[in-house]
Amino acid sequence: MALFDLPLAQLRTYRPELDEPADLDDFWAGKLSRARAHAPLIQVAPVETGLTLVDTWDVTFAGHDGDPIRAWYLRPAGVPGDLPVVVEYIGYGGGRSLPLEHLAWPAAGYGHLVMDTRGQGSGWGSGGATPDPVGSGPAAPGSMTRGIDDPETAYLGRLMTDAARAVDAARVLPGADGRVAVTGNSQGGGLALVAGSLVPDVSAVMANVPFLCQIRRAIDITDCDPYQEIVRYLAVNRDREAAVERTLGYLDAVHLVRRARADALFSAALRDMTCPPSTIFAARNHYAGTLPEGSPEAPSTQIEVYPYNNHEGGAAVQHDLQIRWLRERL
Repeated sequence: MALFDLPLAQLRTYRPELDEPADLDDFWAGKLSRARAHAPLIQVAPVETGLTLVDTWDVTFAGHDGDPIRAWYLRPAGVPGDLPVVVEYIGYGGGRSLPLEHLAWPAAGYGHLVMDTRGQGSGWGSGGATPDPVGSGPAAPGSMTRGIDDPETAYLGRLMTDAARAVDAARVLPGADGRVAVTGNSQGGGLALVAGSLVPDVSAVMANVPFLCQIRRAIDITDCDPYQEIVRYLAVNRDREAAVERTLGYLDAVHLVRRARADALFSAALRDMTCPPSTIFAARNHYAGTLPEGSPEAPSTQIEVYPYNNHEGGAAVQHDLQIRWLRERL
């Protein structure tokens, strides 16, 4: 893939004007308040996996409107003290898969909560276990356009609320010390940004080639799915553009990250057609933007750039960097 987005020098200063909804904070406060009317944990059951160095639990926690969301919780075996927990969100189309696929963070000495993705899990990997109990009107194939005509019914709003509630659940897991870092790749990276914004007292945010950033621009400059699901939807539903635009204003991670406060480690790949680099730099450059310029409370925002990679980004190289970076913060 050839370079197609802004030059790197422009990306580093790219800070587009935003048009976030005036009631954005009230909208999300309402969603989280309804979700938090339910206790975070529904069930935590130990699982025999054959992994002698890692203890594993099958977790069900209360997500959007109390919907049951599945997760794996892994922890290094034989460690008596409480540990910080890394919450991981999964890329588009994937599910929580199998516990043996999530060993790096426990091996690094952390608890690890892997959130399943409601209504997904059959596009790649080893599957998911969480249905989306909420229906929707007409939608394009995939998840992006379910309920997209209204922010109150949008699938992505439910998923983002689940992500915030996963942080709440992680804080009360057995052997957890209350400190939480959030991470993920692609859709998972976007959800990490959202969770770190909706729950701004997380300890750290690690977002690899994150999805769901500056969605309007991504729709216009890439031909790749999942953003093209929205294009196909509007190609048929020509009269719904204004409604979709309004909905996306509440769901765009670039709007939400202005409220984030934790140190953040981003990554972007300059040949990434799935999550264009300018959309990621927009999130990084607006991160914590509601703080006054030069505020001593401003968090660190580091971004690793992979000039020759597509959506795989830094892969294991980036994960290795994350482990070292997080060690300095937890």
